[in-house]
Amino acid sequence: MKLGNLRKMKASLDGKDVQYELMLYNNLEKGDSIKLNELIGQPIYIEFQHQINCVVTGEKIKKAYGEGMSYDAFMNSPMAVESIIRPELSRIHEGIALRDEEWERAHHLQPHFVYLSKTSGVKVGVTRTTQIPTRWIDQGAVEAMIIAETPYRQAAGLIEVALKDYISDKTSWQKMLKNEMNDLTLEEAKEYLLEYVPENLTQFIKYRESIQYLNFPVLYYPQKVKSLKLDSTPIIDKKLIGIKGQYLLFEDGSVINVRSHSGYLVKFGV
Repeated sequence: MKLGNLRKMKASLDGKDVQYELMLYNNLEKGDSIKLNELIGQPIYIEFQHQINCVVTGEKIKKAYGEGMSYDAFMNSPMAVESIIRPELSRIHEGIALRDEEWERAHHLQPHFVYLSKTSGVKVGVTRTTQIPTRWIDQGAVEAMIIAETPYRQAAGLIEVALKDYISDKTSWQKMLKNEMNDLTLEEAKEYLLEYVPENLTQFIKYRESIQYLNFPVLYYPQKVKSLKLDSTPIIDKKLIGIKGQYLLFEDGSVINVRSHSGYLVKFGV
């Protein structure tokens, strides 16, 4: 049995196959990592210790905001700056920081991709170039394609804003976990959408990008899904049938979003 604070699962690609590790921290310090793919098909045990530590400060908190933050950290940390969710608000390329100039220069004043991905339907998204393929894996995308590359975050965000009038920028987590896909292809979506990129941003379009395919380690997909929260279900002792996005899938159709439990102190075993 291992003890530690949860963080988002670490994921990588081996060819097209997604490999997962469960990350456990000793508060703010890295602790054990557990290779999860080899546990699929086995019962796993997760027990919440009724303690949450802020992922920014390490302090004990009663309620987590964002992804494992105290309220103060959520309101003040650059890791929760509004331009993370709404990249079009970033102004660091103008020398204007929303919260933390050094952090925003390091994370937002750098090349970004606009992409299309298929999680259930086709969606549009934005991420730093250094976050590919991690971003696609975290979303549970089975296919993804870059459609534009910009030199800073706001420009990518403005393209996304223009396109999301015509295609979603959200993922239906229920459909994603049931592997329900619509018939629209990424090539069809790209051809349709590119005419809506604002003229002053067409210089960033990339026309010859290939599709990245991702295979998730799932034995079979449930017909119905029910989300578990450790606050109300502190002990999970179930057979793991798969992992997709940041979710663990169990044989009874229940699922848990590991990332949303960042900072939660748990015991983990098999």
